[in-house]
Amino acid sequence: MFEEYDPRNWSIAWEEIGVAAIAVALAVTVAYVLFRLVYAVVVKLASRSENPVDDLILARIRSPIKWSAIAIAITLVAQADPLLAQYWEPLAGFLRPALLGWIAYSLVKAFTAVLELRLDQASDPVAVRSRRTRIAILSRTATIAIIIITVGLMLLTIPAVATIGTTLLASAGLAALAIGAAAQPALKSLIAGLQIAITEPLRLGDLVVVDGHTGRVEEIHMAFIIVRTWDERAVVVPTSQILDQSFENWSRKSEKLTGPVMLHLDPIADIGPIRAEFERWVREQDLWDGRTAEMLMTDAYPESIALRLSVSAGTIGELWKLRCKLREHMLDWLRKNQEDALIRHRLEVPQGHPKAEEPV
Repeated sequence: MFEEYDPRNWSIAWEEIGVAAIAVALAVTVAYVLFRLVYAVVVKLASRSENPVDDLILARIRSPIKWSAIAIAITLVAQADPLLAQYWEPLAGFLRPALLGWIAYSLVKAFTAVLELRLDQASDPVAVRSRRTRIAILSRTATIAIIIITVGLMLLTIPAVATIGTTLLASAGLAALAIGAAAQPALKSLIAGLQIAITEPLRLGDLVVVDGHTGRVEEIHMAFIIVRTWDERAVVVPTSQILDQSFENWSRKSEKLTGPVMLHLDPIADIGPIRAEFERWVREQDLWDGRTAEMLMTDAYPESIALRLSVSAGTIGELWKLRCKLREHMLDWLRKNQEDALIRHRLEVPQGHPKAEEPV
């Protein structure tokens, strides 16, 4: 019923295991030494070039190439050793797609870093924001695709998962409908992210107004966008909302903007001196870019008038400071020179009221 214990069988088994272990150790050592030699030669050749791109790519792919070389060496040894092949092949089937995915992921990150490095040398800020947005979205899309494909290939090496995959392929129609219905939000966000990369309604660094929040676009992901407001709050906006609803982009073409300062004054105000003081003050400001300095009476009511003082600046931040300083200066000037022009709340006492008969 039981096999008779034979010490010779155990000695043979341990001998085969020892030979396999020695073969693996030699294969790993040889592969590592060859990798270091080849990598050193390639790095030396790349160092002769003044372009840092080669060094950046080599640094990114060093680790995945090293482990891939070791895996290839063990695979070659396993072809000549049945015992090693028995245990290595199932593991190798799982590792091969993982290593290939790692290499592809590293290449995407390397080229992304190279493109961003070249952006730092560009002089046009609008073009830089445009290209940085495309790089960010497309690199994330490629990364997600690589991860999905790699995980799928790794799972298919498992017999149970492969059987399930074959069953699903047999009912591909129902599976496609189910997956399509479940993945509709994700697909919508993915398509919206690609549309933003292509059409560029907004870019990294743009100043936008979304849902009443004003801030800079800090991050663009496939599913959401981060808008950083002036008070350092992070507003999370769904990517699909950017295409489905309207929003304001204050730096679409450039940072140059014109902004208003509204003054609501009494109709008794003398407009000529106010306009002269406004134009004089704006001409003395370093924040003013010389494009727009205009005062218009936009509304007139029985008890008030509205003056719109329009000024321009080279950047959005400078415009904000200029408007704040202009508002403060004009109110201070009016208090000193035309105090009656400032609106006050009045209370009319009807005839016959006791207050109306009191002596002044």
